[in-house]
Amino acid sequence: MTTFFRFLEVFALGTWLGAVIYLSFVVAPGAFGVLGNRDQAGALVGLVLGRLHILGCIAGSVYLLAAMARARSLAAVVKPAALAVILMLALTIVSQWGVTSRLASLRMQMGSVDATPRENPLRVEFDKLHRMSVRLEGTVLLAGLVALFLTVRNQT
Repeated sequence: MTTFFRFLEVFALGTWLGAVIYLSFVVAPGAFGVLGNRDQAGALVGLVLGRLHILGCIAGSVYLLAAMARARSLAAVVKPAALAVILMLALTIVSQWGVTSRLASLRMQMGSVDATPRENPLRVEFDKLHRMSVRLEGTVLLAGLVALFLTVRNQT
């Protein structure tokens, strides 16, 4: 059973990290390069990001449950890899229900982000939140790589 739970941990993290990498390096650049305008691309990336966040919450939960089952103890959640996953979950929740939802609201208020002057207070807030969103996702990716490394390294 230990091997199965370890598999679940690696699978959950691998799925989550793969999705973050795919969104960041394939979907987002592709959307902004192919779609007719930046507002359409932003709407698509926002939709995909919301689904990625849900996937991340599920994957993080699977990881933590598998870690506890493998260790047969709740103490598994205070190990460094699990703490990194908890950080990932917290940042994902902040990103989705704090930053991304506010970005969507601002996008609706502006109608078009591109057509809104950069000095407009709505656009200023949008740009600030967008930078925060990118930083949050980058931190989730880095924490995930650390968690994956710690999970797969040989345990002594």
